[in-house]
Amino acid sequence: MAVLVTRPHPDNETTATALRARGFDVLLAPMLRFEPLPFRDDADAGYGAVIVTSANALRGLESHPGGHRLFELPLFAVGHHTASAARSAGFTAVMSANGDATSLRDAVLAAVKAKQIRKSRPLLYLAGSDLARDVAGELGGRGLTVVTCTTYRMAAVSDLPRAASEAFAANQVEAVLHYSRRSARAFLEAVRAAGVEISALAILQGCISGTVASILREAGATQVLAAPSPDENALLGVLERALRP
Repeated sequence: MAVLVTRPHPDNETTATALRARGFDVLLAPMLRFEPLPFRDDADAGYGAVIVTSANALRGLESHPGGHRLFELPLFAVGHHTASAARSAGFTAVMSANGDATSLRDAVLAAVKAKQIRKSRPLLYLAGSDLARDVAGELGGRGLTVVTCTTYRMAAVSDLPRAASEAFAANQVEAVLHYSRRSARAFLEAVRAAGVEISALAILQGCISGTVASILREAGATQVLAAPSPDENALLGVLERALRP
């Protein structure tokens, strides 16, 4: 019996390694595909800091020849994974909000209040084309100027890998892990198209947050668990307690 990981590549490989270390068999079925977009910003903007809510935004920056000038700026990351990706990319002053977009917003506001970053300087938000939360708008409502630069998009994958379809049909999957609302919706469409929706929704659905979990419940899944905090360690902990009590 395997755990199906719907997380996009390459992060799904990290998840697979963590699952195997816990004794699980793994199937990979990424439901979103990373696509970098041209990075365009004003070289003379004089940004005060960088905001990132996904490691994918940093991958979208990799091919931009002028991106290195941003490495000198403080960077606020939504969580540990994104913070680690920022350090690997070349940023040196990295702060992790250790949570979600609300924690990130509050961390930026706290840094402004403590005069760690100047309120008069615009903040550069490296973002994806589909935003689950209007972080820029929330900070703008607090008097900050935020410039949003779209560096990537995640395209929905319409088909399940053949190995995943066959595993569902043979009842060889014991749980599915979901990491975003968009990937959960893409998963639902893919299992319907493959004709394995009943078996796919009859097993445990592990979700990174309550909002993701609600999509699976609305689709008819009855074994749905949400991580107590929006990070992978919490999600894997939920999975392990459910399947290996």
